[in-house]
Amino acid sequence: MPTLVTGGTGFIGTRLVRTLRKGGEAVHLLCRKTSDLTGVGEGVQLFYGDVTDRTSLSAPMSGCGQVYHLAGYARNWAPDAGIYHKVNVGGFVNVAEAALECGVRRVVFTSTCLTLGPSNGHVTDEQTPRPTPVFFTDYEKTKHLAEQEAERFVERGLSVVIVNPTRVYGPGKLTEGNSVARMIAMFLRGRFPFTPGKGTEVGNYAYVDDVVNGHVAAMAKGRTGERYILGGENISFDGFFRLLADLSGRKPPRFHLSPRLARGVARCEELRVRAFGGYPLITPGWVETFRRDWAFSSRKAASEFGYSPRGLREGLGITCEWLTGDRADDQ
Repeated sequence: MPTLVTGGTGFIGTRLVRTLRKGGEAVHLLCRKTSDLTGVGEGVQLFYGDVTDRTSLSAPMSGCGQVYHLAGYARNWAPDAGIYHKVNVGGFVNVAEAALECGVRRVVFTSTCLTLGPSNGHVTDEQTPRPTPVFFTDYEKTKHLAEQEAERFVERGLSVVIVNPTRVYGPGKLTEGNSVARMIAMFLRGRFPFTPGKGTEVGNYAYVDDVVNGHVAAMAKGRTGERYILGGENISFDGFFRLLADLSGRKPPRFHLSPRLARGVARCEELRVRAFGGYPLITPGWVETFRRDWAFSSRKAASEFGYSPRGLREGLGITCEWLTGDRADDQ
């Protein structure tokens, strides 16, 4: 039976589609007519539609045994904040309703580690209570709401498995979904002069192909109604840039962008965009997110379906080599 992928033209999605095709699966890809199909590969059956349009989902889902739902609005800013709820919550509900109607066996829903909240000096896993009711971005909040919708669909009999990737990086499209690789590219060109925050804030970084393999394993062996962190290595910003410097021969950033200064820049960017249009360099939500720790454990995914991410040094080495070499065959 075919597999439907939504969001299959994005950074993670294109790698997932190619992995499924290499494994011999027939893939239905839901995409818009304006979507960039670079990197999707051959042998994929295209269906034009949108997760926000319920009527466009029946045809691509017909006859499918499983669905990977990666589609979402993940940009840092939108002129109309309602787009986050429309795509991230409404889009999931549409996909899940269609899956129930079409008799789909299982849906793997790609959420985000942000829904678990900041780790506040500890290492978070799937059982850790969210430490704050505050959501720092509309993206984070609406993904949380979509996870709640997923629980309701499980109660209605749909097999949904949630995966929560951390900061995913690696070769592929240099979109906001691959913001870590964009940051690395700027660093390699000498255009990233500062470290966000104090430099001690911890994040978790996962190589894209490991996250893709985690999706496939979650489809095969994940438990209905459960969520699984798909992460990699925990490291501070300073440690991250020291490692990059060691791999590339470049010096780490000389300055730290303090939260106070970052908030000021973000407010100025908001005013600029409101007055003149365009897209902000940073947003208040971005500042509040990156001034906190986001350390995670993937032990549950490792234990239940063999998730085994590579080390950060290896992943960053591959990414740096790709960014400085010929990228034509790896988009």
